[in-house]
This record gives sequence, C-alpha cells and structure tokens, in this order.
Amino acid sequence: MADFKSVFKIAGDAPTPGAKSGDVMERIRKDLAENKIILFMKGDRNFPQCGFSAAVVEVLEELGVTYQTRNILEDAELRTALKEFSNWPTYPQLYLNGKLIGGCDIVMEMHQNNELAPLLKDAV
Repeated sequence: MADFKSVFKIAGDAPTPGAKSGDVMERIRKDLAENKIILFMKGDRNFPQCGFSAAVVEVLEELGVTYQTRNILEDAELRTALKEFSNWPTYPQLYLNGKLIGGCDIVMEMHQNNELAPLLKDAV
C-alpha cells in the first residue's frame, strides 16, 4: 500500500499553478514605493494603446501632476501579477502613494466631481 504523501498532493509541496514569483510582486511594491503617482496602462503616456489608458493620461496631463507609467503590454508577468496584487481586473490602474485609486471609470468620475485634483496635488 502506498503511503499518504505518494498518493495525495500536500498543499504547499509545489507552487500553485499561476502563482506569481516574488520577483514581479517585489517590482510592483518597489514601483509603488518609489513613485507617488503611477499609472499601469496599455502603452505609455506618449503612445497610449487603448482609449481608457488615453483618457486617464489626458486627465493627468490636464492636471499637470508628475507621474510615471508602466506599459503592461510589454511585460506579461507584470500584467497578470498586478491584477492579483490589486484585486482589480482591468487596466489602466492608477495608484497614489501606493494605494489603488481605480481604473478609468473611477478616475473620470473623480475628475468630473473635482475630487481627483486635490487628492493628487496633496500627494506631491
């Protein structure tokens, strides 16, 4: 008779399929720690590659704040890990002082309600 471990997989014996390496999670944490305002988006500020990313860039540019971008299309591991990290399923994702503000719809609503500008300016 086979022993228990040879028959059943013990939780924690091997990485879970789809589990993210610590390296990409560490890169995310580092980006959030080093950048007061960062936008994870499709494309970059000079060449957004989707309408939602372009809309958020337009708002940030209009407000004149200093921010960084990361192109999630250039890094599949980052694109997948960030969804897990933030528990947010879509892009773009705007972060302020290491905290997720939200995606395009939330950013646009906050901007229209004049809630975004003071929040961003207080951060920098």
